[in-house]
Amino acid sequence: MPGDEKWFSEQRFMAGALDMLIGIERDVQLSEYSVEYLRKLYGAVERFEAAFDSWMQTQVESDHLSARGVLPTAWTKEGQDATKVQVLELDVAEAAGLAARAVAVTGAYIAVQGLGPIDPIANWSLMSAPKSPIDPRDVRMTAANVKGRLDAMVVAAEVATDSGIPTFAPANFHRVVWSAASVHWTTHQYRVAVREAAEALNVYWKERLARNDVDDTVFWQQTLSSGAPSPGKPKLIWPGDSADKTTRSMRGGLEPLAKALNGFATGLNLTVRNVTTHVRDELTEQEAMERLAAYSYLARMLDQCEVERTNET
Repeated sequence: MPGDEKWFSEQRFMAGALDMLIGIERDVQLSEYSVEYLRKLYGAVERFEAAFDSWMQTQVESDHLSARGVLPTAWTKEGQDATKVQVLELDVAEAAGLAARAVAVTGAYIAVQGLGPIDPIANWSLMSAPKSPIDPRDVRMTAANVKGRLDAMVVAAEVATDSGIPTFAPANFHRVVWSAASVHWTTHQYRVAVREAAEALNVYWKERLARNDVDDTVFWQQTLSSGAPSPGKPKLIWPGDSADKTTRSMRGGLEPLAKALNGFATGLNLTVRNVTTHVRDELTEQEAMERLAAYSYLARMLDQCEVERTNET
């Protein structure tokens, strides 16, 4: 059922629910995660997996196809002791507390159509609810993906420790940007990763402002241009006193920056999506990180903007 399908980002892993994305930043560099801390997170995910598997032995396991978008994807088997099931549920809930932190560190979220990005580990209990947005496979896949990413982060942290050279982690980019890029990044499709990040930022803000009536270029022109908003066309305004020099500078620079990046994204779309093109040189990891950093910077600035609307009734 199209209305209840999920799209994946390794499963297309993305960041928390859409309303949780606002103002949330992860500025900590990978070098600040010690090897010991990362390994403890790995152990926390393993404990969650064990607790989850024990609980699932008491449950009927379904999926979205069988649930048809309206039923739970897990429910208690007949004949199970209710007290035992409750104890196992509490074990899963406790283990999910720290394991969910591992999801945040690695950026291994999934996006669910109509809800946005969520953490299947933190939201495992939703499987027992009607219209469950996740199923047992989502939870297991997330846990496995998190462990793989933690392994990679441990290696990077060990190298950084040995070399004394600070490490730069793309997973610390803005959540909208990295969540869209992550699945392609892990398969070394860096050009596609940058394209997806650009599109995700466009989609995110067009949905927030209910502006799916225009294409991306017009949207940014109207949303970030100077002047007052008009009916149905809200604007993003850098906060502060308009008489302040810094505020005027930020407001003046935001529009051309967004337009430039949008134009860059359009170019990527044309070269990546056009199957007839003969020039499909892949970006290097460094080149892709520099491009994602630009989008991440823009995304963080947009988060700080205020939405101005007309006084429509």
